[in-house]
Amino acid sequence: MTNNEQVRFSDNGTAYYLSGSEEASVVVLIHGLGLNRHTWQWHQPELSLHHRVLNYDLYGHGDSAPPPALPKLTLFSKQLVELLDFLDIKSCSIAGFSLGGMINRRFAMDHPERVKALGILNSPHERSPEAQKLVEERASLSEAGGPAATLDTTIERWFTPEFRSARTDVISMIRDWVIKNDPVIYSQCRQVLANGVLELIRPQPPITHPALVMTSENDSGSTPAMAHAIASEIDGSRTIIVPHLQHMGLVEQPSLFTRPLLDFFEQT
Repeated sequence: MTNNEQVRFSDNGTAYYLSGSEEASVVVLIHGLGLNRHTWQWHQPELSLHHRVLNYDLYGHGDSAPPPALPKLTLFSKQLVELLDFLDIKSCSIAGFSLGGMINRRFAMDHPERVKALGILNSPHERSPEAQKLVEERASLSEAGGPAATLDTTIERWFTPEFRSARTDVISMIRDWVIKNDPVIYSQCRQVLANGVLELIRPQPPITHPALVMTSENDSGSTPAMAHAIASEIDGSRTIIVPHLQHMGLVEQPSLFTRPLLDFFEQT
C-alpha cells in the first residue's frame, strides 16, 4: 500500500484498510499464507476506482492479532464475518489468493447470504496422494525450522527466474514478510493450507455464487487442473489460466489478474 494508508482495527483485533467510494459495491481482498494485506498493493488502487475495497490481515499475519484459537478455515471465516459485522457490510464480493481462496470458499459455505461473487486465485484443491504428502512434509519442515526453513525453495516456486533476477527489491520485501511471521502460528496456518482443502472438495453445502477461478500456467501448488476442478464444482463458474507465470503471478504481472477481476465483478 502507499504511505498514506490508514490502517484501522476492528474489535476482534483485525487490521484493515478501506478505500474507494462509500457508495460503491464492496470487494474484500484476502491474502495468502505468510503474507499480509500489502500483497494487494498493486491491485487495490485500480479496484478502488470502481468498488469500495476492504483489505485486511488474517489472524497472526501483518498487524492483526494472533488467532484466538487453533487456526482452521472456519476460524478465518468467522474472522471475516465479524469484520463485516463490525463495518456494517451486509454483502460483498471476495477475491482470495491461495489460502485466501480457500477461506473465501469456506466463507461462502458458512455465510452464503453475505456473498455476491467469488474470485478464487491460485488456490489449491484436491491433490494426488503424492502431492498431498509433499505439502504435509513442507508443513512439518516449517514446524521444525520456522518460516525461513523452506523459504528459498518457496521463492523459486512462487516467481519466475526472470522476475527473481530483475526485481530483487520485491523478492526481498516478500521474504521479509514471511520471515516476520510467528513460527508457531505460521506452522499452524501452513497445516490449514495443507489439510483444509479436504473440506472444500465437492463442497457441502454447494457453492452457488458466481465464481471466477484463476491460476498460473506454471503454478505447481495450485495447478491449472486444480482450477478447473474447483470451477467444475461451482455451477456457472469461469476459469482463466494465465500463461507462463508461477504461484505469485498476481505480484509479477498484476494487471493480468486485476483486469479480469474487475470485468467479472462488474458483470456480476
